[in-house]
Amino acid sequence: MIEGIHTENAPFVRFSDGTEPPLSQAIRVGELIFTSGQGPLDPVTHEIPADFDAQVRQVLRNLVAVFAAAGSGKDLIVKCTCYLSDRGHFAAFNRVYAEFFADRSPLPARTTVVTQLVREGVLVEIDGVAAAAPAGR
Repeated sequence: MIEGIHTENAPFVRFSDGTEPPLSQAIRVGELIFTSGQGPLDPVTHEIPADFDAQVRQVLRNLVAVFAAAGSGKDLIVKCTCYLSDRGHFAAFNRVYAEFFADRSPLPARTTVVTQLVREGVLVEIDGVAAAAPAGR
């Protein structure tokens, strides 16, 4: 069974005309959860931090919020695909990412690519795959 996941604890971006993009924040299939790309938009203020490190931290918080809504958590993330707008941000990205997952072993598998991101001002986006939390957790 396929289940769509939505939470107000992570932003759901709308187009400038107010319409929603044709996607789900996440999909749960059996014991796996797959997220759409999470950007650095704050779910409360709807602002994007100007600072790169702050954007990475917000993206990771948004990613974890979507996983939490699906019955998972940071400790169950198994794969991240990370998109950077500038190769020059790679070292800073690795530092913030490593800090965020410092309490994790093993670390999630990861792919990082440099690409042009859709929204102006967005410097980083991450999508991920996580296992569902075991029953009773």
